[in-house]
Amino acid sequence: MKSALFVVDLQKDFCDGGVLPAKNTLSLIAPLNEAIEFCVRRAIICVFTRDWHPPNHCSFRSQGGPWPIHCVQGTIGAEFAHDLHFPPASLVIDIEKDQDVKNMSYSAFENTHLETELRRLCVNSLAVCGIATDYCVKATVLDALRCGFQVAVLSDLIRPINVNANDDIVALGEMKTGGAEIMTASTWMGWIRDSE
Repeated sequence: MKSALFVVDLQKDFCDGGVLPAKNTLSLIAPLNEAIEFCVRRAIICVFTRDWHPPNHCSFRSQGGPWPIHCVQGTIGAEFAHDLHFPPASLVIDIEKDQDVKNMSYSAFENTHLETELRRLCVNSLAVCGIATDYCVKATVLDALRCGFQVAVLSDLIRPINVNANDDIVALGEMKTGGAEIMTASTWMGWIRDSE
């Protein structure tokens, strides 16, 4: 198995102090950086995705959508979270999603070249973390499974929006039912070590 660490939408607008923050994101950066460093030492590919909306995107309330204006192309809110560590550029795939003004998608696989790029790199196993458990993480995981990838969801490195109180629990259940393994980052890293 060739693995990749998949970091979903860890952007300023989705973090504490942003316009659409997930829960408790300040506690996410340090352990996520540890996982990234673990991958760098083993030349495991790191994939960073981000929302990259035009100013009049259909997901915004001003356009009749469900969300406040967020992650607009070129704005501070669309930038990756402060202190998030990036490995050397050769190990980073930057997938910018939801650029079509009329398309609202949560999955990093929808209307991007992601699957093709992962196939080119011979990746067949993904460890997914990031924001938000109940939206973009869930949609990306379910699409990855439909594409035939083996998927682990790193339960301690994801954070929910939780519009409803238990949305994250429901999302984890859907991902598990879909075929994902739910595990902690330390369990995943131990599995990688054991397979070396």
